[in-house]
Amino acid sequence: MPQSTIIITGAGSGIGRATARAFLDAGWRVAMLGRRVETLASTAAGHANALVLPVDVSDPAQVDATFSEAATTWGRIDALFNNAGISLPSTLIDDIKVEDWLRLSNINITGMFLCARAAFRQMRTQAPMGGRIINNGSISAHVPRPGSVPYTMSKHAITGLTRSLSLDGRPFNIACGQIDIGNALTDMAMPMTKGVPQANGVTASEPVMDVEHVATSVLHMASLPLAANVQFMTVMASAMPFIGRG
Repeated sequence: MPQSTIIITGAGSGIGRATARAFLDAGWRVAMLGRRVETLASTAAGHANALVLPVDVSDPAQVDATFSEAATTWGRIDALFNNAGISLPSTLIDDIKVEDWLRLSNINITGMFLCARAAFRQMRTQAPMGGRIINNGSISAHVPRPGSVPYTMSKHAITGLTRSLSLDGRPFNIACGQIDIGNALTDMAMPMTKGVPQANGVTASEPVMDVEHVATSVLHMASLPLAANVQFMTVMASAMPFIGRG
């Protein structure tokens, strides 16, 4: 039986790196996408089933070429973990530079759209038809943090992408789900341990969880048969101020 294949964006660090390694350890063939070849190579080190593909996910031509290369190498793409994203420091909307908003949107929205588009095209035309797209959302897609307008807007857009692809993919055996993550301990989440703004105006540290719990959750979602789908999963540090926020 052929090995399952997955493309993971933002695989050079954080959630993407942990997830890529979890899939490799589980015997998947993993294409690792990201801007920096050196961090991707570090993630892939020691794994024969890793494919390193540097790419700017906000560039349509680069995305299409990269997905085509992965499909040509393997013959098909079984799954995409649409993970790449950035955040901005907590700031009120009128203090946000337009160029910062555009930079975030180009990665968090346009990049996610372009990668989903390329994966959908491949999954719709390959034989046998079908595959799975897993989008990295956020608990901010449900409840915002103070000063998080750009990031929160982008993650609400991803929820719309997930719901739309879940519907449009049905005739082609393409399943789409979303994982909403809260306080997984990566470099991006490190400020949580030192203190971040809360809804009541104070700054406080928050509980975090091991990023490996995210990786195994994505692996579970991707390992289901296409007749079953985790539509939305929330995985978070149990005691973080999400339930009851606001």
